[in-house]
Amino acid sequence: MGALYFLALFFVALALVPAGAHVAELVHKMPMDAREYQTVQQIYRGWALFGIVVIGALVSLLLLTIRLRRNPRARTPALIALLSIAATQVVFWTFTYPVNQATANWTIMPPDWMDLRARWEYSHAASAAFNLVALVAMLISVLRYRVLERDAHGAA
Repeated sequence: MGALYFLALFFVALALVPAGAHVAELVHKMPMDAREYQTVQQIYRGWALFGIVVIGALVSLLLLTIRLRRNPRARTPALIALLSIAATQVVFWTFTYPVNQATANWTIMPPDWMDLRARWEYSHAASAAFNLVALVAMLISVLRYRVLERDAHGAA
């Protein structure tokens, strides 16, 4: 179980990195004009590779949740983490990806670019919140698992 917990925590923590970066920069990007915003958006080239991290998080969390099926105190927060990471994908495919398509990954600026920018930025903020919930839930799961293991082995 230790390796599975490690992988799940590793991928969930890594998934929070780009999401957290989006939140940290949001306040500075929203006032930008079209030219500035389009220029800044080019820093995200290649960030699609973070999809590997999300896949790793989903797979490891699914396996962990299955392995914890007989341990509801540790399973419930692991399941919350899994559902939270899945929610980031719902947000991405429902809000973020359509904006990426409408702007050709911000290489074109359609007339409604300000609405698209808001949708893009706030969808990333929502994903960051889901990622944070997943990380906290994983930490709770680990702690509950450790306490149950300690109690099962009679340790003080």
